[in-house]
Amino acid sequence: MTSTPKTAAETFAPNLFRGRTVLVTGGGRGIGRATALGFATLGASVAIAARDADNLEKTLHDLHDVGVPATSFVTDIRNTENVDALRGHVIGAFGKIDFLINNAGGQFPARPSQVSDRGFRAVVDLNLHGTWNMMSRFVPDLIEAGDGSVVNIVHNQVGERGAPLFIHSGAARAGVVNLTRTAALYLAHRGVTVNALAPGPVDTQGFREEEVANISPDVAAYTQRIINDTPIRRLQSPEETAAHIIFLCSPAARSITGQLIVADAGNAMGNQNAVYDPSAEW
Repeated sequence: MTSTPKTAAETFAPNLFRGRTVLVTGGGRGIGRATALGFATLGASVAIAARDADNLEKTLHDLHDVGVPATSFVTDIRNTENVDALRGHVIGAFGKIDFLINNAGGQFPARPSQVSDRGFRAVVDLNLHGTWNMMSRFVPDLIEAGDGSVVNIVHNQVGERGAPLFIHSGAARAGVVNLTRTAALYLAHRGVTVNALAPGPVDTQGFREEEVANISPDVAAYTQRIINDTPIRRLQSPEETAAHIIFLCSPAARSITGQLIVADAGNAMGNQNAVYDPSAEW
C-alpha cells in the first residue's frame, strides 16, 4: 500500500518556489498551516492570514524555523478594510504576490429548518463574499507578476449530490466554484490560473471539534462512521491536501484552469445517508 506524504512538499523538487511569494488565508492551522509550511519548504516567501492571532503566531514561528521570509497578519476576510490592510502589508513586505490560496472559511452543521436568516447570511458572507474580497484585491497583483495561481478551497458537497447538513455552505461554495470558472476565463491569457479544490473530510482540529462535535456527542464514533463510508477508509491528512494545492500552483499545472478538482478520497462516492436521516424533519 502506498503511504501518504509525511509533508506537503515530499513529492516536489527542492526549491521549486524559490523567489516566489504565496499568501494563504486560514493559515494558522489545519490545511492552511500545512500549505504554508509546504510552500516554505519549497523555498517560497510566505504570508499567512487568519482571525486568530495565537494560531498565526505559532505557524509563523515554524515558518521562520524553515528559514524563509515569512509574515502574518490578523485578518477577517469578510471585512474589506481588513483585506485592504492585508494587501498593503503583504505587498509592503514582499513587493509582489504569485500565489493566492483562499483557504479561510467555515460553516456549522444544521438541518435547513435550523438555519436562521442570520446564520445563512453569515456563512455566505464568509465563504463567498470573503473569497471575492480577496480575489478582487489581489488579482491585479497576480496579473502584474504574470505567472501565478489562485486556488479556492471549497468542499466535495458542491457537486451534483447536494450538501446535507450544510445547505448554507454548499450554496456559498458552489458560488465560489462559479466565481472560479468565470475568473479563469479573464485571467488565463494573463498568465494566472484559477482553480477550486474540493477535499473531503480532512483530519483537522476544526473538522473534529467544530463540525463532527456539533453533529454527534460521540465524536470518535461519528468520525469512524464517516471513515467507513469513505472508500479509502481514512480521513485525509492536511499535508496531502496541501500537496494538491501546491500541485495546482506548480509548473505541472499551468494548463489546468477554471476547474473544480475533487480530491476527496472517494468520499463523494460513499453513502450520502451517513450524514443525514431523510425521514427526519426538513
